[in-house]
Amino acid sequence: MKPKRPLVEALIKFQKQEPISFHVPGHKNGELSMLPQGMRSALAYDFTELTGLDDFHYPQEAIKEAEELLSEVYGTDQSFFLVNGSTVGNLAMVYAVCEEGDVVIVQRNSHKSIFHALELTKVKPVYIMPEWDERSKSAIGIALEDIRTAVAQYPAAKAVILTYPNYYGMAAADMEEVISFCHSQGIPVLVDEAHGAHFQIGSPYPFSALTAGADVVVHSAHKTLPAMTMGSFLHGKGNLVDRKKIKKYLRMLQSSSPSYLIMASLDDARAFVQSYAPEDIRNFEEKRTQFLDSLAAIPRLEVFQSDDPLKVMLRIPGYSGFQLQKCLENVKIYAELTDLYQVMLILPLLKKTQTYPFAEIRSRIKEAVHSALTETPETVSVKMPIKQGKISVPELSFEEIETTDGEWILYTEALGRISAAMVVPYPPGIPLILPGEKWNVAKLEQLMDYLATGAQIQGEHRLAEKLICVVPRQ
Repeated sequence: MKPKRPLVEALIKFQKQEPISFHVPGHKNGELSMLPQGMRSALAYDFTELTGLDDFHYPQEAIKEAEELLSEVYGTDQSFFLVNGSTVGNLAMVYAVCEEGDVVIVQRNSHKSIFHALELTKVKPVYIMPEWDERSKSAIGIALEDIRTAVAQYPAAKAVILTYPNYYGMAAADMEEVISFCHSQGIPVLVDEAHGAHFQIGSPYPFSALTAGADVVVHSAHKTLPAMTMGSFLHGKGNLVDRKKIKKYLRMLQSSSPSYLIMASLDDARAFVQSYAPEDIRNFEEKRTQFLDSLAAIPRLEVFQSDDPLKVMLRIPGYSGFQLQKCLENVKIYAELTDLYQVMLILPLLKKTQTYPFAEIRSRIKEAVHSALTETPETVSVKMPIKQGKISVPELSFEEIETTDGEWILYTEALGRISAAMVVPYPPGIPLILPGEKWNVAKLEQLMDYLATGAQIQGEHRLAEKLICVVPRQ
């Protein structure tokens, strides 16, 4: 039996009435739109909060039922649809727990939205450097011993904010122990689990932070489930975080004109997880294994399999990830992430009845690898983060940064200077440096490596002119 999709069903029922629009949005059920027909057809369901379609911020009908089903599937005390992406979930959970001046322990390789939340709430962050994983060539989770040390140094901490899994699908081994320890100290754990919405399916996927006991978890349903972009979930468990405050901040931070198309896709994504059966798992594992084995047979191509079976890294030893990315895009294959060393693919979470053109994809990847090998290698050595100073605080607070005028200098002259801005290689959206932190040799070398390989860098910078913004010397 197919799982219920109460919001999807409400939209279909409403649309079948052939309603006449004298309300927003102005495209009038798509009648006035000049979009191509393939896009325009979806606008027939792009309604606003009308009789029979419930109220997003004060749900009592279809949206309420859909969110209750979401909570049931994920085993939470309460769950919410998000129409402004995981960013708004990260903002809301930090606002719900923290007040100005509070000390907050934060995983240093968090997404930029977490750091924006810290800045907006004007807290005092304590950063913990994550462990380095040589296999995936990425920073993963925080070690339990580092959390213990940080809490001992900052016992008044109001929250611990973690990212799990990392962008590459690597799951931190200490997650359960970290959450258990924090709870023993009365500290809530907030988890940005953007890339783990599908973990609820169970083995062979890693366990969710919800299973490990996290207090608030945010999922980007659109990353690995079949939801529309910007569609996310927020889940709450336990009594350490006031869910009334979460509701309050979600109402303040989310749009007062929510997209029913996004919400319907979230209802559908929840139903997808709920109905993902053992035969779907077996079928996907078989197709995945065949595909990855076929890729591993391509000469010179290395295939690294993440903890998350949906994440796969492709490497050509001696060549940068950006070289391989360019060649893949020449054959119309677009990857999720590229870094100095590799390209990361997110595989489709197929059900038994669904297909994907893996044979054709393999042929194109082989062509891309062959093309890459005709180029001069852009060899990049793997630089592990420095081991000292795993626990750190910014040299200056957010407030002190705000009250100073930034100074633009050549990045080659930035050693020892305090950054006045965030510099963010994207993806994955993890800041290389944050406002208030000092530029050191390791960070400058990483910046030069990113620039040399043509990586996209977000933030407040003028790197086209080789300039970055720092705090003026006193």
